Amino acid sequence: MPTAHTSAAKKPAAETTQPKVDAIAILKADHKTVDALFKAYEKAGDDGAKKSEIAGKICDELTVHAAIEEEIFYPEGYEASEDDGEDQAMLDEAEIEHEGIKRLVGEIGEALEKGDPDDMTDARVKVLSEYVKHHVKEEEEELFPALKKTDMDMDEVGARLLKLKEKLHADMAG
Repeated sequence: MPTAHTSAAKKPAAETTQPKVDAIAILKADHKTVDALFKAYEKAGDDGAKKSEIAGKICDELTVHAAIEEEIFYPEGYEASEDDGEDQAMLDEAEIEHEGIKRLVGEIGEALEKGDPDDMTDARVKVLSEYVKHHVKEEEEELFPALKKTDMDMDEVGARLLKLKEKLHADMAG
């Protein structure tokens, strides 16, 4: 009869070292973080330094979030969903939305790097917020529920998302 010690030893290392975190829970938490940053940006009013700091955080968070979705979550979603099905169409749309979001993130980032955010920066952050809200709504109301119905292993994907997310944040920190 195996003891608790021997049965625990047979578990794969990932199960014993990585907490189980559902991939969708990770992505939804990111969505809340970015939403809070957009609200903080709006509340900053005319405080240019504070707005620049918050805009930089928004860009960093969206850059990391897009990377973990594009490198891990979306490919896993494509693999788990039916060929040419509705799930894949939603994934295609999400990737196209990312292109517009990344373009705005790049433009905002350039202005911040120059130390010269202008009136267009406020406009870009506002449009970025609208794009992100639309994207989040579609993901949370349509894509995530559809992918939950597939055989996609959300815990395994979640562990990979966390690992990549931590690496990207560490890289950004320098």
